[in-house]
Amino acid sequence: MIEMIEPSMMIILGLVAFAAGFIDAVAGGGGMLTVPALLSLGLPPHIALGTNKLAATFASSTAAWTYYRKQLFSPSFWRASFAATLFGAIGGTLVVDLISTAWLEKALPLVILAVAIYTIWHPHPKGNSYKLPSRCRKLTQKQWLQGTSLGFYDGLAGPGTGAFWTVSNMALYRLDILMASGLAKAMNFTSNMTSLITFAILGHINFALGLTMGICLMMGAYIGAHSAIRFGAKFIRPVFVTAVIVLAVKLAWQAWF
Repeated sequence: MIEMIEPSMMIILGLVAFAAGFIDAVAGGGGMLTVPALLSLGLPPHIALGTNKLAATFASSTAAWTYYRKQLFSPSFWRASFAATLFGAIGGTLVVDLISTAWLEKALPLVILAVAIYTIWHPHPKGNSYKLPSRCRKLTQKQWLQGTSLGFYDGLAGPGTGAFWTVSNMALYRLDILMASGLAKAMNFTSNMTSLITFAILGHINFALGLTMGICLMMGAYIGAHSAIRFGAKFIRPVFVTAVIVLAVKLAWQAWF
């Protein structure tokens, strides 16, 4: 398949991947661009999802490392989230081989529209308050529920996971949107890497195409993460809202019409 791709198509895929990396680092949802792009080449859905995981891992690792270096993410505080996301991602990726995911095509647009509405109307913390929630049993329960469910979804399908992480972080932990984005990137990297390894074992990856797109995603993610950190919530929130609305409309059109 890879040798049949024209140079012009590779350039377009590279630009799509760069834009996806930028959007994913800022607000999440870059997979909504890369997965359809891979499917447009005629790749089987399983191969497209596996190849997207390889490419997405480049972007999520770059963004996660950037947020960590800027001290916007504390790995030790979110240990339960790491474990839950890992187990969820393994389960979701294995299920891909067992069931049809056609029902997700109709349900996903509705979920993303709900995320967009929530983001527009929900009051977010203001200023530069990056306080972590208090440690307690309820916090751990939230981490396991959130990590398992979103990790499972990322392994099963993937597109929009970063956006779901960001908005659920704000809802569950009352985090500032910048800190919520930092946590989202770290957890997205965890599920991407876990799912990638599982897809590789199952043989569902086009490595040449995934690595090519991954480099472009990584460059976009680097610029996106630094832009988000530099300009803060005033920059992130409009991009986030715009991204989820566009993605919801795109998915709804594909699934229902």
